[in-house]
Amino acid sequence: MTSTHTARELTLAQILERQQQAFLADPQPGVKVRRDRILRLKQLVLDNAAELTEAIREDYGSRPETFSTITDIASSIPDLDHQRGNIKKWMKPTRISRVLDAVGFSQQVRHDPKGVVGIIGPWNFPLYLTIVPAGSALGAGNRVMIRPSSVTANTTEVLCRRAPEYFAVDELAIAGPEHGRGSDFSVLPFDHLFFTGSPGVGKSVAKDAADNLTPVTLELGGKNPVLVDTSADIDRAGRSIASSRLVNGGQVCMCPDYVFVPEDRLDAFCDTVLDQWRTTLPAIVGNPEYTATVNTSNYERIVGLIDDAVAKGAVKRDAAPAGERLPDPVVRKIAPTLLTGVSPDMEIDSDEVFGPVLAVFGYKGLDEAIRYVNDRPSPLVLYWYGDRNDRFETVADRTRSGNIYGNDFGIGMASSAIPFGGVGNSGMGGYHGHYGFRTFTHERAVAHHSFDFNASQLMVPPFTSGKKRIASAYLGVMQVRTRLKL
Repeated sequence: MTSTHTARELTLAQILERQQQAFLADPQPGVKVRRDRILRLKQLVLDNAAELTEAIREDYGSRPETFSTITDIASSIPDLDHQRGNIKKWMKPTRISRVLDAVGFSQQVRHDPKGVVGIIGPWNFPLYLTIVPAGSALGAGNRVMIRPSSVTANTTEVLCRRAPEYFAVDELAIAGPEHGRGSDFSVLPFDHLFFTGSPGVGKSVAKDAADNLTPVTLELGGKNPVLVDTSADIDRAGRSIASSRLVNGGQVCMCPDYVFVPEDRLDAFCDTVLDQWRTTLPAIVGNPEYTATVNTSNYERIVGLIDDAVAKGAVKRDAAPAGERLPDPVVRKIAPTLLTGVSPDMEIDSDEVFGPVLAVFGYKGLDEAIRYVNDRPSPLVLYWYGDRNDRFETVADRTRSGNIYGNDFGIGMASSAIPFGGVGNSGMGGYHGHYGFRTFTHERAVAHHSFDFNASQLMVPPFTSGKKRIASAYLGVMQVRTRLKL
């Protein structure tokens, strides 16, 4: 390690300065160094898995440790391994033309580290959604500062305490509560800022970054729609969607928010969803496997959305077990709830729920569902249940979303070969695999020739007859090429 200080002993400005100086001293770390840093990031997570999952459980009050082990610990590792295995290939400059190289005119694109990367993590997956982008940033050759969510204070405490055992502060540093609010972090002049969270906070982060002309990647949320096709098996689709809505107690940016089902199958779909919930959840209040809402403010917000919808005419059906009074403010648990008859004047029609509530609509024609989706901000994920047929292609062509997943929940996250990211209100930029490496590198163009010729001389006076002939010939070539392409 190159520093004996830990992040807790320094201010944010001091940490940033140390990382900037360390980057300037080694602006192009080699493959061995980058792989070692990612390996240490893996070890930080794996060596402390039990302590971290317990901390997450304490933060939530009720969250299955098995779930945290799968989603926050184990699932972080494949992308880190993918980064380590491909860094050497990705680092190499991209050659544009071997033919031009041979005649003395070389063009290439370097993949240079940006410098110091800031990562602001969320509370719903406090490890996965910070560790994976951090691995990409380290693989790209950067120094990294991480600001975990203040909501998951116990998890942050473990990271702050354990990270110095694996990293010098000028390589990777964790900002804790002693470093102030999230806004104190986002105003720093990073070379790239990566944020995962809500669209509202994302706007504030983008404004802070704009003052420094810091490029940002925003991984946001939104109301994710589900379109159930006439070709779908309603029972299978209903059970899958019901389960999807309850992942992490519904507190996932990819969870389905509302569903469009063929009108003549609406009742069957709703019955299946409720049956799935009731079958798998014979108990909720004292059930440690049912994830609680993370804090009181979010609990009250979700309950308020349900109450507002019911007061304005929505029909509510829930899966509260017999004998249990839900919602329960003490344990912050809400029974899985299904709403029909939701209308635009209800708050739930526009607000992302981030809880165990699902709105269901019937549709007569697919155009009706497409129009509803397009009248709202672009979601992070659009789900499709049914065959990959012409109707699927129509939906894909006529809607906009960060990702499209078919017949299952979040399946695009299982691979590092495709990007993950939002569009419009659901974010900008993407990561995972090579896409993450590219996010945190600057694609730097390099052109060089060895000719006895200077192009700038064509562009300054005197504009001789020879220069005019060259200009005319160049224009003629462009016109011929255009006509040939027609």
